[in-house]
Amino acid sequence: MACLLVTSGISGIVTATPPRPGTEDNGLTENESATLWSRDSDEYMNETTYRQRFGENRTPIQQLANGTDITFTRPPATAATWTRNDFRDLNAGNAQTSVHPKHAALKDGVFIDDAHATLFAVHPSTRGHLEAGETPLYVAPGGTVRGFVDYRVRVPNGSQSGSSSVRWSLVDDEVSEVRLKSDDDVIAESAGSHTPELDYLLDETWSTTLSLEADIEVRLEETTETTIGNRTETTVTYPTETITVSDSVGVEVYNLRAYSYYAEYPNGDAGIAIFQSRPWQGYTLTEDGESSVRGVWRFYTARDPRWDTLVRSTDTNETEVASDALPVYVHAYPSRIGPRTEPIRGGPTILESWGQERATPQSTIPDTVSVEVVDQSYTPTYGLAVRSNDVDRDALRVAGIVRGINATPITSNVGGSSERKLRESRLTADVINQTNDDATIRLELRDNETGSPIDLTTDDRRASLNGEPGGGYITIADRRVRTNESGVAIVTVDQPGIYTARYHPGAWLVANPAYVSDTATARWHPLSTLSGWFGLLVEVGWQFIPFVVMLYAGTRVLRFFGPRDDSERYP
Repeated sequence: MACLLVTSGISGIVTATPPRPGTEDNGLTENESATLWSRDSDEYMNETTYRQRFGENRTPIQQLANGTDITFTRPPATAATWTRNDFRDLNAGNAQTSVHPKHAALKDGVFIDDAHATLFAVHPSTRGHLEAGETPLYVAPGGTVRGFVDYRVRVPNGSQSGSSSVRWSLVDDEVSEVRLKSDDDVIAESAGSHTPELDYLLDETWSTTLSLEADIEVRLEETTETTIGNRTETTVTYPTETITVSDSVGVEVYNLRAYSYYAEYPNGDAGIAIFQSRPWQGYTLTEDGESSVRGVWRFYTARDPRWDTLVRSTDTNETEVASDALPVYVHAYPSRIGPRTEPIRGGPTILESWGQERATPQSTIPDTVSVEVVDQSYTPTYGLAVRSNDVDRDALRVAGIVRGINATPITSNVGGSSERKLRESRLTADVINQTNDDATIRLELRDNETGSPIDLTTDDRRASLNGEPGGGYITIADRRVRTNESGVAIVTVDQPGIYTARYHPGAWLVANPAYVSDTATARWHPLSTLSGWFGLLVEVGWQFIPFVVMLYAGTRVLRFFGPRDDSERYP
């Protein structure tokens, strides 16, 4: 039972803190349980104070989780495990008491009051933080919905009127049936329960609304006694009432379907690009999983604070109490760390990432959650291309952001072929004209095998996978240039130095033919020309004129004031 809250008074003044490590038995180790509470206040208690207060020590993970929030590189199973086990501690009231969270949609009938059916949790699932105003709940195509149903029965008071009296009593009350709907279709149902658990299986649906519905039935007995003379007539009726209560949540069904593209580099390396139209965690390149790449997404776990307290309502009052059950969810967010590969040394190299640029979702994450979320616009890495010398295509596996949802990528054809063979390019850079002020550099780019010119202006007209102008280009002197149909580009520079030109090929997924990069170097300095030397001499000569004048003047002064020989003395 999760002792998460302290309650004071009728209205319920509540302070939330996570359960103390080791006080819960929810199918997790103490270390695993400590990582769940990213919504806690992170007010660190040092180990000495903790030991004095509770008489025990904490593990390093428990100490760390007390002062900050733990994040994950893949969606952990701990949230679903905790929720499944903690749900058993959720208890309904009796016929005269309804227990409900404050966000429940209450419904009243003739005899039934404060009735509700409220979704407790859907697992496996992940709450995605894409940007402000867009935080979809991604759910697995097959999973479990847990809910809470309760109500109270209002039994009318008896009455006395002349020779007649009326008595009321409760005969029977129950949750008769529970249903789970996807939009308007019933996808699961069960006999009545205050704490239903419904397994579901969704078809190839992109998004839907999951609705939990419950039928509540009440049967009362109304006894009317009427005295006529010395005779009493008794009439008994059984009024009944049935109401339906519901709760719903919009979800994105996380059907992971990824597409792969391949390329072969001249040195034998493999190029791989994998796309998925929704956020995904990454993919492995080898059977042992040691060679892998992951995107921008990281994960944390946090409770749903709407379940921190429950309200116990009767005919006369309402009392706020601590909740004995806390649903915990996985959250996915774009990290400042960005895409990464493993192993770090000698592992795959990330070539490109694709995705429509989004604004930071920082405002969607509570202030009490301390994670390295991006604080500016970012690319959500719906596509990732890497280069590696260690690839097993049969072992390629794509991991989603919803726990347990993985896929084998579907091979796609690029230009009618399942694999693109990349060609070597040859880039040259020559100084073809120079003066004292500037130099003209001629860049030439050709196919290294055929010698054919590579025209980058055709690449410039091609769109990239991000919808922006794409294609290859050459960088030199902090500028981007593109070769013409003859494979030539002309650049003028005005600062002496060594200039390195680099060819940046367009993405091999859209370029045809596709090439690998190449570099070339050109050197320019005014002294490399005759006029440059002459100009240097003239410049140096002008610089030395003041020194020559000063030297001449100094010599004349010394001769005038210096000592004379005997022939120059007066008699």
